[in-house]
Amino acid sequence: AMETPPEHCPGVESEQAGKGSACAGCPNQGICSDPSKKVEDPGKALVAEALKDVKHKLLILSGKGGVGKSTVTSLLTRYLARSCPESNFGVLDIDICGPSQPRLLGALGENVHQSGSGWSPIGIDDNVCLMSIGFLLGSVDDAVIWRGPKKNGMIRQFLSEVDWGHLDLLLLDTPPGTSDEHLSVVSYLKDDNKPETLSAVIVTTPQEVALLDVRKEINFCKKQKIPIVGVIENMSSFRCGHCGNSSEIFPVKTGGAAAMCAEMGVPLLGSLPLDPKIAKACDSGEDITEIKNSTTEALERICSGIMSSFS
Repeated sequence: AMETPPEHCPGVESEQAGKGSACAGCPNQGICSDPSKKVEDPGKALVAEALKDVKHKLLILSGKGGVGKSTVTSLLTRYLARSCPESNFGVLDIDICGPSQPRLLGALGENVHQSGSGWSPIGIDDNVCLMSIGFLLGSVDDAVIWRGPKKNGMIRQFLSEVDWGHLDLLLLDTPPGTSDEHLSVVSYLKDDNKPETLSAVIVTTPQEVALLDVRKEINFCKKQKIPIVGVIENMSSFRCGHCGNSSEIFPVKTGGAAAMCAEMGVPLLGSLPLDPKIAKACDSGEDITEIKNSTTEALERICSGIMSSFS
């Protein structure tokens, strides 16, 4: 059996397994470096046991930073919880270096409690709970300066040591890109026997500089065999709070998200206009489900599309 790996362990699936400088003196070195022996991370079984009562896991992804993954995650959570009051939802913030969900879901300053069954996630509503590294920091201004293996260890703990209970859907807010955190969470959550339990929603903005990186994220999902529920085009237009007129902040020169989705064979779930009321409510952690405008109407249609993909 494998013992606890060292802090800078490259990971059992890495080409450097058993060969890196961190491997020197590790009791697992012989196991990891044996090319004839396929070793599965022992944490995967712990995660599977901890999440056995979670029906679906949904990754909120984007190849580009600043497109609004965290905001979209919180908006989806609020609307899904309101439209499906009999269902239970969880949010896991795996953006280790930039945790935003405590603010967006109005839970800043809350403390995580530990019990015999693990960490208890913070209750947001009757049917929504949240876990984030933001709850474990001494201050909201504290920087998390960690290398990949330590971040991966934290993600494994969030998945295996949090008492998630019975959830119909766990939404995972991810950092931008296709690096350590993404590979780690996919390796823990992907179940070859039940591939339909893990899927992804991809967030983009209309401009080509974002779409270029989002294409890479779509290819990442295809290579990892993660079903893509669809793409959400955020900040598709701006609705003025004074005159009510809409304008395009990011002029679409190459067809925007719709053209990219058609080209790459993935569904477009919908477009979310940028709205000052919604932005203000998100910054203050308020529930936005009482606001009625074009953005919230688009959200309802998107949520309906997401839920129908699970049936």
